[in-house]
Amino acid sequence: MENHTEVTEFILIGFKDQLKVRISLFFLFLVIYIITLGGNMGMIIITTVDVQLRSPMYFFLKNLSFLDICYSSVITPKAMLDFITGNKIISYSGCAAQMFFFSLFGTTEAFFLAIMAYDRFIAICSPLLYHIIMSQKRCVCLLSISYFFGFINCCIQTGFTFSLSFCDSLIIDHFFCDVPAVMKISCSVTFVNELVLLSVCGFIIVTTAVVVIVSYVYIISTIINIPSVKGKQKAFSTCTSHLMAVSLFFGTVFFMYAQPGALSSPNQGKVVSLFYTVVIPMLNPIIYSLRNREVKEALNRQLRKIDT
Repeated sequence: MENHTEVTEFILIGFKDQLKVRISLFFLFLVIYIITLGGNMGMIIITTVDVQLRSPMYFFLKNLSFLDICYSSVITPKAMLDFITGNKIISYSGCAAQMFFFSLFGTTEAFFLAIMAYDRFIAICSPLLYHIIMSQKRCVCLLSISYFFGFINCCIQTGFTFSLSFCDSLIIDHFFCDVPAVMKISCSVTFVNELVLLSVCGFIIVTTAVVVIVSYVYIISTIINIPSVKGKQKAFSTCTSHLMAVSLFFGTVFFMYAQPGALSSPNQGKVVSLFYTVVIPMLNPIIYSLRNREVKEALNRQLRKIDT
């Protein structure tokens, strides 16, 4: 019986190995990745150079864009290389590294979306104290806490998964080294790993989702009591973009990791994974820019500066 320490590589077979399919997927991933990089880099640049976008909200939005670039870059370039070359081999260490950084950035983004909900709660429910509560020091502290929990989770998931033995099949039925897919090919008993996956990911999703839900319960109750229609519209406009991003992210992640059947449906898992690893990082800057009046105004100001 081959021990896991002797394994040097895995084979990723996420999609059909037909030339037309691979070429189509390559160009699809390429277009999405270019839009992801362009949109998120544009968001980082506009929130950095425009002095009117220096509030805590845009500090978090800028860091969310950075996370989305990292999040997508862990998966997409390797997948595109596999599509164009047909070589689906990934080294043991490369698989572990991909899982580590994917878990790091994914978990961090979950906590980050919860923090952004808290930021909107303070801005709408306690506007006079907003800049005192959400000081630069506190924003950096909240950012650090998000990465800390991301680091803890990625160490747990990667450590537990690669402590397993891989004996019979080294073929991973996925397009990247996701925890459930790698766990599925192990010849070890994975009950403890599945329990850890369900418990840790469930805790992260439930904890962050509760922060989001409680924040928005207070936000909505506050908005309802705003006397002017214009004031209500302005308050809602600052929240709808975040709510859309949160719904997309948590809905797909919950389906993938926080339910007992997470390991039983690889085909569904691939479709859901494709959405939250590739599509959502592309959609976030589009959602925030198209539905945010201040971002659009800042973009117009910078374009006018370039023209002059």
